[in-house]
Amino acid sequence: MSPDLAKPFINATRHVLSATADLDVVAGPPYVKKDKLACGCVSALIGITGDKKGTFCISFDKNTAVHIVRHMLGDSIEDIVQDVQDAMGEITNMISGHARVGLVNMGLKLQGSTPSVIMGDNHSISYRASAQAIAIPFSCQAGKFTLEFCFD
Repeated sequence: MSPDLAKPFINATRHVLSATADLDVVAGPPYVKKDKLACGCVSALIGITGDKKGTFCISFDKNTAVHIVRHMLGDSIEDIVQDVQDAMGEITNMISGHARVGLVNMGLKLQGSTPSVIMGDNHSISYRASAQAIAIPFSCQAGKFTLEFCFD
């Protein structure tokens, strides 16, 4: 996979988290992921189809996820588990949508599924592609999280 494919995901992540949670997001260097262990305890996944098939995933640690949800909902969290699941799914959907617009500009037309959210320590991510995943670590004032994508 071309390293240039990371650019739309980085731009989309910065844009969405700035607009929805007032966060300044900094991307670390992308790297090839060697295992399937999630980089956080809350992961939202979207299956990708179209010109390529694959998976897009964002994994947050608990504190980062709760911080983002509080900023999105204005501190009015009523059911922490449900609110975090809903918000992380929505954030992932928005980032995926913005990234896919950038990928269209690179000649790739892709569609995304409805997000699935997995919560719990030490869970693994199953990719819908045989290629190795590219991981992009991010940091912001809320904490750290990792975006992963994998396409055949």
